[in-house]
Amino acid sequence: TTRVGRPDQIVFTVIKYCKIPELVKFSDLDERALEALKELDEEGALAVLKQFNESNLQHVHNKSAFLCGVIKIHRQRCKEELAGHINGDSKKTGPNEDKIQELLERTNYSLDVTTGQRRYGGPPPKDVYDGVEPGTGCQVFVGRIPRFVFEDELVPLLEEAGVIWDFRLMMDPMSGQNRGYGFVTYTDKDAATECVKMLDNYEIRPKKFLGVCVSQSNCRLFVGSIPKTKSKDEIFEEFDGITQGLKDVIIYLQTEDKMKNRGFCFLEYTDHKAASQARRRLSSVKVKAFNNTVSVDWADPVEEPSDEIMAKVKVLYVKNLSMKATEEIVMATFSAYGEVERVKKIKDYAFVHFKERENALKALSELNGLNLEGEPIEISLAKPVDKKKKERQMERKMMTHAFGMAGFGGRGGYNMRGRGRGMYGGQIPPMGFAYGDDYFTGDYMGYGYYDDPFFG
Repeated sequence: TTRVGRPDQIVFTVIKYCKIPELVKFSDLDERALEALKELDEEGALAVLKQFNESNLQHVHNKSAFLCGVIKIHRQRCKEELAGHINGDSKKTGPNEDKIQELLERTNYSLDVTTGQRRYGGPPPKDVYDGVEPGTGCQVFVGRIPRFVFEDELVPLLEEAGVIWDFRLMMDPMSGQNRGYGFVTYTDKDAATECVKMLDNYEIRPKKFLGVCVSQSNCRLFVGSIPKTKSKDEIFEEFDGITQGLKDVIIYLQTEDKMKNRGFCFLEYTDHKAASQARRRLSSVKVKAFNNTVSVDWADPVEEPSDEIMAKVKVLYVKNLSMKATEEIVMATFSAYGEVERVKKIKDYAFVHFKERENALKALSELNGLNLEGEPIEISLAKPVDKKKKERQMERKMMTHAFGMAGFGGRGGYNMRGRGRGMYGGQIPPMGFAYGDDYFTGDYMGYGYYDDPFFG
């Protein structure tokens, strides 16, 4: 079989065999798409271009990227057909384009289709919403979607809760069906909350119930193999120079030597996109920080408790305690502001349980920044752990034990020497975040990397 080796041959193939209409011009295909085509044999190129031509490109904004996706799917399908996993003549199912068009005409929203997702809106029409892009707490995860359900059925349900910024439906390019989940972003948090109340466990089909919850966009990375002598400012300057959108750096100092960090840090970026791009860049062996190849992975996002829950908290989280600050000293210091039921110190932080909330708030206000046994302490309200999240963390821990793999499931692996990313010297950093009373600290502790012996 001959290979399609020159751009002019590709042009000839496109014109002669695919007869692409005016909607698609050769100029739409960039160098990356042409190079990808050149990697196929002639039969493969013809099959890809035929599928590309037969695809509904009405809502495809980046046709070159879409073609690259088609090529990727073609290669995957060829491998699976050779392995006998699929039938090459299998039919795809997709959305009802007439109903989709009716929806778009009614709402005036846009629809952008790629091989991996369908994005409705983002932003919405100006006559619907002309404000800033929504922030944290406005995105909702919609799961357990029947695979043959699309925007024409989902959007009318979702828009009952409030104004939609965008809705992203994840797609399976092999079948043409959705992957069973998507993300809807509203223009305000109240609408996101209302969506969860309305649609969680909603029966969209007989015995088919949606699973809906507020989604936390992950903007934080865990980075290991950091020189322990570097300060927060030095780490920020280093990573700000090799990534974009860095907003903050979180480090933890060694208990025994406050002049040194613990060999890892958390990087917080302005948004998920910036964090994702930074993760991709830092994962490259060509990119070094402090002349060293660092380990990087997603940090588990912190799920903030509701204001209603936090309004009942009577426990303080106290960090940056010196080795000399024993539980007895902490108890005596905080008891001056009211009855303290108990104190639990773990390494260089502690939980202080007050009997009355007002006494806890008074101690928080007046003791924050106090120099206690040679170190300035930092105080905040402790945050109750979500019971389901705690169960998921314990399941992840047991699964990691069972499989003996570092980073199983993308994060949280431990006790494997020199394998996986997100590790700290081959092991989880020995830092705790919670204990039997179901409280975890604020800040950035409490990720899957730290399995505290006091947890649970």
